[in-house]
Amino acid sequence: MQLDAKIPAGPIQDKWSNYRFDLKLVAPHNRRKFEVIVVGTGLAGAAAAATMGAAGYHVKAFTYHDSTRRAHSIAAQGGINAAKDYHGEGDSIYRLFYDTVKGGDYRSREANVYRLAEVSNAIIDQCVAQGVPFAREYGGLLHNRSFGGAQVSRTFYARGQTGQQLLLGSYQALAKEVGAGTVELHTHAEMLDLVVVDGRAAGIVVRDMETGEIRTHSAHAVILATGGYSNAYYLSTNAMACNGTAAWRAHRKGALFANPSFTQIHPTCIPASDESQSKLTLMSESLRNDGRIWVSKAAGDGRAPGDIPEDERDYYLERRYPAFGNLTPRDVASRAAKVVVDEGKGVGPLRNGVYLDFAEAIGRLGKDVIEARYGNLFEMYERITGDDPYRTPMRIYPAPHYTMGGLWVDYDLMSTIPGLFVAGEANFSDHGANRLGASALMQGLADGYFVLPYTVAGYLAGMLGERPVPTDHPEFEKAAAETRDRLARLLATNGSRTVDWFHRELGKIMIEHCGMARSEEGLRRALAEIPPLREEFHRDVRVLGDNESLNQSLEKAGRVVDFFELAELMCRDALYREESCGGHFRVEHQTPEGEALRNDEDFSHVAAWGWEGEGAEPSLTKEELEFEYVELAQRSYK
Repeated sequence: MQLDAKIPAGPIQDKWSNYRFDLKLVAPHNRRKFEVIVVGTGLAGAAAAATMGAAGYHVKAFTYHDSTRRAHSIAAQGGINAAKDYHGEGDSIYRLFYDTVKGGDYRSREANVYRLAEVSNAIIDQCVAQGVPFAREYGGLLHNRSFGGAQVSRTFYARGQTGQQLLLGSYQALAKEVGAGTVELHTHAEMLDLVVVDGRAAGIVVRDMETGEIRTHSAHAVILATGGYSNAYYLSTNAMACNGTAAWRAHRKGALFANPSFTQIHPTCIPASDESQSKLTLMSESLRNDGRIWVSKAAGDGRAPGDIPEDERDYYLERRYPAFGNLTPRDVASRAAKVVVDEGKGVGPLRNGVYLDFAEAIGRLGKDVIEARYGNLFEMYERITGDDPYRTPMRIYPAPHYTMGGLWVDYDLMSTIPGLFVAGEANFSDHGANRLGASALMQGLADGYFVLPYTVAGYLAGMLGERPVPTDHPEFEKAAAETRDRLARLLATNGSRTVDWFHRELGKIMIEHCGMARSEEGLRRALAEIPPLREEFHRDVRVLGDNESLNQSLEKAGRVVDFFELAELMCRDALYREESCGGHFRVEHQTPEGEALRNDEDFSHVAAWGWEGEGAEPSLTKEELEFEYVELAQRSYK
């Protein structure tokens, strides 16, 4: 297969505007003739559904939540990037573009990243118009703070709940269209398959999570905005319901999966307290603005943090990366934390953390200022750990968080299946091998508000006069029957082990061999251990309940089935990529200082994998990356 990214010609600053002008349009009176399915109603999905509904299209939006306000976008606490440069620091669209390409370790597509930076300012204007309560300075201007990977303050925020406030903005826009009848909202509906007819996306199969009924829906185009797949690790910062099923089922129907091994380990998570916990809690990266990260210089130091003098503390990020200090990118900060913990310098009861200390900032700025900036985060930390971060340092450690890999898309955000568009974290396009903090919210809203409404229209314009494929078409009936059969087999197994047991065992394999540090030996071991565990799952899993009611055990079982296959592809991709870049750190490929060592000659490309059937080797298609505006260089944050 040849991949056509559809990157426009011309100067990078003109690509999007020229391309957008050349896209075909759908006249207002014709838009109501088109039906569009949107799966997922987080920031990307809600923004796309609301915008296309307001434009006049008939939109059907699906979420497995009872309300769109429960989307995991609310967990993005720290902020959203934009290049407004209110503070005169020298920021610009080009600098945001440059920082994002560099932060992704030169494994993203320049044209998509520049477009992201270009529309970032419009996102802020849109959200302010919606009433999002961004922090403001005394004079009324929106306030900014710093985030990792940048030397300017470009992150707009609403205390420590930015994602929630942005989601409320997109939710009210969506609710308006639901009320107007342009958007048909389906809650408690989980997509379990994609329907492809004559090579085009024609609709989806969903399960009503309250009744178990399998339903099919057709449309002229399908937009997936279903988030990432970090829960393949079992323990992650994602909500427990987050999963990769929608994207994986689309992959099995022909959508290529790009760079699946590019996963991010977030540096500021509350460390695990025991093996039985079901998820990890993220502390916002914004805390690294004022918090200083350190450990004792001596291994095995059991003293309380207040008893360790300054000259016996190792502020290791400030020591190793003086130019960026505690605001190094996430992948760099995470690996540095792993190094000191592996040296026996970890803190806390399980020696599995490092300190994030606010004593200096409180002394310099006062407790009131710190409370105004991070009060809700401090309160959340104290409720979970019992420690008061105003008095004693927080304990943090890296945890699986965001996934940069996802379904391959072109410049239109369309997958290799015509008519299937992919938005936000579900696609691979903008972040390369590492995402800079505060860029997830930016990408979700950019895709939903300012990209898809144009590119989906360009696709639909060529279908004027065509009706959606009817749901009694044989492909719809086949997909629905296969879905029912898959669920029935899970319920009939009647084994001895829970779904969570298998998920946890898979997570152990993944974090050990495909986590922060990867090796050929470890990845081969993982690829040897996953298949027998998957076979045991199908032979010995016990799914309680039935299919005729709300059944979380059945829901999880279907998701874990897909995680097994996805995890295997993640390991295969990591084994294939003989280099270190961003969040993908192969121990065989590092500099003498222990930093990631890229292999631009052999791996400056997107690795897009194709499904060839159960038990078959996946196919590999490469999209070569060209860097015309950002010179390839070894990343340095020193």
